[in-house]
Amino acid sequence: MDAWINPITRDYQLTAGVVTRDPAEGLANAVYLRLMTPLGSYWDDPTIGSLLHTLEREKDVKRVSVLAKQYCEQALQPIIDDGRVTGIAVSTEQPHNGWLNLLIEVTAASGRQLTFKHPVKVY
Repeated sequence: MDAWINPITRDYQLTAGVVTRDPAEGLANAVYLRLMTPLGSYWDDPTIGSLLHTLEREKDVKRVSVLAKQYCEQALQPIIDDGRVTGIAVSTEQPHNGWLNLLIEVTAASGRQLTFKHPVKVY
């Protein structure tokens, strides 16, 4: 199993000073990396990544949540296509405090339901 990257701190998740393993068997990191990597910037595969980084300069208005949801769904489509998950549902929370939260419900190929929260900075 992979070491778990915390999307809030953007660092490895530690428990008692020891790196925690991804409880979602690699899916948490797959989701995180696809959302955090700017689309086209990964040297080995230019299709990995999202356009979420373009929202950092957007104002904190309603249409940004629509764009964020669309960018998230596009970025995560490859993990559906490769069979690791059977479905993804994305919703947003926008408290208008400079952050937008993506709430991602993933159905793993095993049938296990997983929920991820991914923050996106907006102005």
